[in-house]
Amino acid sequence: MWFVFVECCRLGIPWLGVVHDLSKFSPAEFLYYARNFYGEWPDQDSPDVRASFLGAGVTLRTKQDVKCDFDFAWLHHQNTNKHHPEYWQLRARHRPLEELPMPDRYRREMLADWIGAGRAYQNPDTRGWYFLNRKSIKLHPDTRAWVEEQLGVTNS
Repeated sequence: MWFVFVECCRLGIPWLGVVHDLSKFSPAEFLYYARNFYGEWPDQDSPDVRASFLGAGVTLRTKQDVKCDFDFAWLHHQNTNKHHPEYWQLRARHRPLEELPMPDRYRREMLADWIGAGRAYQNPDTRGWYFLNRKSIKLHPDTRAWVEEQLGVTNS
């Protein structure tokens, strides 16, 4: 989070650096993140899990349960935090996915998040990371043009 804060300051949005990812401390996310990243969980087919069904009706959490819970927490995170491209995707039952343009402050926070995460994971080449992943990142054309201008990525 420190690196994201530093990048937010550099990009002129220090307050967003302060409040960045606060939803991770919410009841909808915190426990599920903690379980996913810091727990040891048995497989669904392990003897411990099967034996728990034979006992007093107590069941153990499994890797599959924890993964499912985390997926819902991650969905909440993406749909709550405006710096995620998924927040700006309009999903309609009978229409294709539509990307909406991100306001400047949130696209700056998104870029700060990408740069900060790269630094935190000792992979500071945000431009290279984006180039490898850009086809799977759904962005409105205006947002994509801004991101690519900031990163110096050409449309090839």
